[in-house]
Amino acid sequence: MLVTKTIKWVAAAALVATAGSAMAFEPAGKVECIAPSDPGGGWDFTCRSVGNVLESLDLVPASVQTINMAGAGGGVAFAHTVSKRSGDDQVLVAASTATTTRLAQNQFPGMDADMVNWIGAVGADYGVIAVSADSEYQNLNDLMAAMQEDPRSVKFAGGSANGGWDHLKVLIAAKAAGVENLPRIPYLSYNNGGEAMTQVIGGHVDAFTGDISETQGFLESGDLRILAVLSDERLPGEFADIPTAKEQGIDAVGPNWRGFYMPADIDDDAKQYWVDAVDELYASDEWKEVMRSNGLMPFHPEAGEFDSFVQQQIEDIHALSQEIGLIQ
Repeated sequence: MLVTKTIKWVAAAALVATAGSAMAFEPAGKVECIAPSDPGGGWDFTCRSVGNVLESLDLVPASVQTINMAGAGGGVAFAHTVSKRSGDDQVLVAASTATTTRLAQNQFPGMDADMVNWIGAVGADYGVIAVSADSEYQNLNDLMAAMQEDPRSVKFAGGSANGGWDHLKVLIAAKAAGVENLPRIPYLSYNNGGEAMTQVIGGHVDAFTGDISETQGFLESGDLRILAVLSDERLPGEFADIPTAKEQGIDAVGPNWRGFYMPADIDDDAKQYWVDAVDELYASDEWKEVMRSNGLMPFHPEAGEFDSFVQQQIEDIHALSQEIGLIQ
């Protein structure tokens, strides 16, 4: 009898212990990071660089696999996350201001920001306007002067869809420079920034609009020349020689945050694990080195603030898009 009672007690204790351990989420096996672009763009950079640091900090049990899912300016990946990955706590999706821009303009039909979990940001990437090394435009004012005479005279290429964040950065700068008829400025959309820069370097398009992190390889090769970075102050390190638009008399700033969302319907403890993991990654020396090497500036709203930041940015971009005639 005593033996029977003991066995029952041990079994009950084991059940309680198992239930208790089940409440503390930890990722199991391979983690996926969906980059809503082809290889070479900003979202691809976010997935691959964050994945490497998560592995080095032992915040994941195995590898982080980057899954490239280009299309519709991030819409294909967003729809996939909403419709196919609900409750999946092993997947992160790279996001940025480009994501909130598309949401602000209702470009993901039938979907909104409340359909995913916003996890956190790992820095801000600042926008640039660049030309090929042999371009006739020597500075941002030269470029804007041509557009003031004829807004159709300069063709831009970017890695976001028409009306997306890369496109908006051109319009923000042009508006600040006094260019009129902003909707007439030609903008060509490509799947990623790498493809857009290739078109500029090849002489098929006049100027590139994108983010500083995308340009590093082309800067090092000498094929690309940045006319302006859309930041309040000059960036540090190897980018310190690049002038800002503001110092050229054009009051245009275009930061692009980098971060992640996850599917809906994941457990609270799973969401908290990934929020904490992003916090730990952001504070690490390894990630600070990635930021220094790729022109990322500090940007990391605290855990309880990121969701509200995203919602506010969507409201602001919606208002801007209406002001310049991109949406009704």
